[in-house]
Amino acid sequence: MADIGDTVAPKADQMVNEDLMSGPRTFTVSRVVVKPNAEQPVDVYLEEFGPLPYRPSKGMRDVMLAAWGRKSATYAGKRLTLYRDAGVKFGTTVWGGIRISHMSDLPDNKPLPVQLRISRGKKGPHVVKPLVDPRIAALRAEWETADPERRAAIEAEVKALNTTNEEK
Repeated sequence: MADIGDTVAPKADQMVNEDLMSGPRTFTVSRVVVKPNAEQPVDVYLEEFGPLPYRPSKGMRDVMLAAWGRKSATYAGKRLTLYRDAGVKFGTTVWGGIRISHMSDLPDNKPLPVQLRISRGKKGPHVVKPLVDPRIAALRAEWETADPERRAAIEAEVKALNTTNEEK
């Protein structure tokens, strides 16, 4: 059966905020291409999105820089949740835009506050929350109904996954 959403998809060479009309989506970064002198200098390719890149705004590049550091080559395999913010302005016009709400591999696995440009000379707070490893979330759900022996094994698995995530 055909999906009506496909009939209203924007024609673009990149992810656009309308691609997130159905709600936030979590993606895995497959690679990042930096084009220093281009108008849109960063292409973030996402495993779950296909061939079109996500081109983060300057504010979202600030978020990525604060969370994951300067070396974009290390971003592959990291995960982020993107959402449509209908209130994003470009100049004085409200166009809507794409924001990051959650990220894996945050420093100390804690929420990350970042000051974003709202308008010329004006900044406002944006907080990115830690993105829980889906394997850990599944283990935590299993723990609820597990017997004491399995709970001990689950705790060990979660600890091992947390250690692995901290080493990235």
